[in-house]
Amino acid sequence: MARHLIDPGKLLMVGIPGPTLDRSTHRRLVEIGPSGVILFRRNVQGPAQVSRLCGAIHRLRPGMLIAIDHEGGRVNRLPEPFTAFPPARALGEADSPRLAFAVGQAIGRELASVGIDLDFAPVLDVLTHPRNRVIGDRSFASDPALVARLGLAFARGLRAAGVIACGKHFPGHGATRGDSHVVLPRVSLSSGEILRIHVAPFRDAIAAGIPCLMMAHVVYRCLDSAHAASLSPRILGTLLRRRLRYRGLIVSDDLEMAALSRRMPPEEAAVSAVAAGTDLLLVCNSLEVAGRARVGLEKALGSGRLPVARVGEALSRIRRLRTPRSADSRIRRWPVAAHVALAKAIASAL
Repeated sequence: MARHLIDPGKLLMVGIPGPTLDRSTHRRLVEIGPSGVILFRRNVQGPAQVSRLCGAIHRLRPGMLIAIDHEGGRVNRLPEPFTAFPPARALGEADSPRLAFAVGQAIGRELASVGIDLDFAPVLDVLTHPRNRVIGDRSFASDPALVARLGLAFARGLRAAGVIACGKHFPGHGATRGDSHVVLPRVSLSSGEILRIHVAPFRDAIAAGIPCLMMAHVVYRCLDSAHAASLSPRILGTLLRRRLRYRGLIVSDDLEMAALSRRMPPEEAAVSAVAAGTDLLLVCNSLEVAGRARVGLEKALGSGRLPVARVGEALSRIRRLRTPRSADSRIRRWPVAAHVALAKAIASAL
C-alpha cells in the first residue's frame, strides 16, 4: 500500500462532546477522519435520540463503527429505559453460562436496536488482588476457568444479537492495585503466574475466535519492564500475535488515561502504540487530543518511523471488523420487560 493512499485518521476511534452531531463536531470528525466513535453517558438521552445520533455518525462514511463501554454494574453508559444489569461478579456467583449468554444477548439487542456496533465487553480480567477497585466487581471471578466460561458465553450472546464483542484488558488487569485511569500500574508476578492465571481467559477467547481485544495500560515487569502492555512490542507482537496466534483486531485503552498521558503527549502515545502492534487507538474525550494524535501518526508515516506495511495491516484489520447484525434488531417498546425481569432475577439471587 502506497504511503500517499493511507489515511492515518482511520487508526482512531474518538469520543464526541454531546448528544447530537452538531456542526462543529461534524467538521472535526471530517477533519480527523476516524474509523469510529465511542459513546458515553454524555452522548445518550434516550433510545430515539441515540438512534438518530448513530444514524448521523454512520452516514459520515461507509464502515463507520460505533462503540460503547457497556458491561453492566458500574460501567453502564445507557440510562433508563435501557436495562440496568448487575455487574459481572453477580454472574460469576451464579456460575451460569446460560445466564451470561442471556445477559450478553439482552445487552446486545438493546445496543443493536439503536445502531451501536461494538461493545467493549466482556471483561476477561481475573481478579486476584484484594485491593483492586478499578476492576473489582467488573470481573466475573478469581478463577480463570470461570472467567473464560462466562466471558465467552457473554460474548456469544452479544454476537447472537448482532453486536461485536471485545475482550479486555490483555494480558489482564486483575492483579493490579493501581487504577490506570490515574497511575501507571506495575505488576511483579512471575511470567508463569501471568500466563497460567491472567492470560488463560484470553487464550480461550482467542481459540473461540473473539474478533477484538483491548490492551491494558499496565507494566508487567517479567514480560516487559520498560513499557506498558499497550506500547510493548514484546507483549503485542511476541506474546499475543506470535505465541498465542491472535489474528483479530487489537484496540488500545483510552490514550487520554493518566497511565499514558502523564508520561507522553498524544502524538507520541499514538505512534508508539501503533508501532508496537496496536491496530485501533481510542481517544475518548477530546477531539483536540484526537487531532493531535492524527498529526503525530501522519508525521511518523511520512518520516518512515511508522512503516507503511504496519499501518496497512492495522487498517486491513479495522476494515475486516464487521457487525454481525441480524435482519431486524429494532425494539419497539421500551423498557424491555423480559430484560428487566432477567436483571431483577439475577440481582435477587445475590
